[in-house]
Amino acid sequence: MKLTTPVSIEPLERPLGFDSKFLFAGSCFADSVGAIMQEAGFSATLNPFGVLYNPASIAQSFNRLASREPFTGADVVFHDGLYTSFWHHSRFSRSTEEEFLTDANGALAAAADAFSAADVCVVTLGTSWVFRHLGRDMIVSNCHKIPAAEFRRERLSVEQSVDYLAPIIAANPRKLWIFTVSPIRHMADGAHGNQISKASLLLAVEQLRERFPNVEYFPAYEIMMDELRDYRFYEENLTHPSHQAVEYIFDCFSQFAIDSSCSDAIAQNRKAAKASRHRKFQFGN
Repeated sequence: MKLTTPVSIEPLERPLGFDSKFLFAGSCFADSVGAIMQEAGFSATLNPFGVLYNPASIAQSFNRLASREPFTGADVVFHDGLYTSFWHHSRFSRSTEEEFLTDANGALAAAADAFSAADVCVVTLGTSWVFRHLGRDMIVSNCHKIPAAEFRRERLSVEQSVDYLAPIIAANPRKLWIFTVSPIRHMADGAHGNQISKASLLLAVEQLRERFPNVEYFPAYEIMMDELRDYRFYEENLTHPSHQAVEYIFDCFSQFAIDSSCSDAIAQNRKAAKASRHRKFQFGN
């Protein structure tokens, strides 16, 4: 008797190992899986600008990494006593402009090196909805709780999402680009609105996969919707995958992308990392 509908996943023709360098970008799901990859002993850089949700912001960030163009005062936004930019997540906010620019450009330089060295870019798309700042006429990565009147909300079409992402893929043909669609539901738009958004992302990724031989798709969204179709696999907010669900999807990702010869080392590295965290908690070191 079958109690779930398993998602069929075709593994990569050339599985990856510990010699591969990864860069994870996109929604908080990218952070979750990327953190496990780090714990498992892989070289992985996570969201150098902070969590990003839409294809436009993700593409803009990759372009900034490729250009290495430093942030200047023209990029800075001041709101509610803090300095930040529309390129960054709120975790980059600082109390002075100088401090923000120093930290932002330091992170940019390190992340640009990581992007240049990366063999694999894992991109998790969260939503087709974007916020455009009217004064600057730019799609922002984060609104930073600035009054809604300063923005216009738009939904990217399939073609727009492809147009944003295709150039950076074309410019980096030797990198493997693995796209996923985040299983985290954005219920502010209602159930139907969330499905429309996710469908648009799925169609955009399919077009990219058909256009570029170095693009692959990992079905994290489908695994959550089909194999883990039960609220016991969600956090209390009923939209974010639980720890157990993330672990399950990571196992699927490992089978999809990682050489099976790495399995024992992954288990040992994760066990050691967890033991180290436990010791620090116990003894306060």
